[in-house]
Amino acid sequence: MNEDRMKGNWTQFKGKVKEQWGKLTDDDMDVIAGKRDQMLGKLQERQGLAKEAAEDQLKNWERANPDFRWD
Repeated sequence: MNEDRMKGNWTQFKGKVKEQWGKLTDDDMDVIAGKRDQMLGKLQERQGLAKEAAEDQLKNWERANPDFRWD
C-alpha cells in the first residue's frame, strides 16, 4: 500500500480507535500513526493493560475492522 493511501486509511480509522479506547489522546494518535507496535504500547500505557490483554483487545478490534491495514 502506498504511503498516501496508508495515511488516509489511518485518518479514516483513528476515530474508530478513539471510540474503542477513549483514554487515547490526540498526541497518542500522532505517535501511533498507523503502527501496530506503537498502538500496543499505548494501549498498555493508557488503558493499564498487560501485554496479552492489549493484544487480545487489538485483535478483536482488527476482526471488527477488516478493511484497516497497519503500516
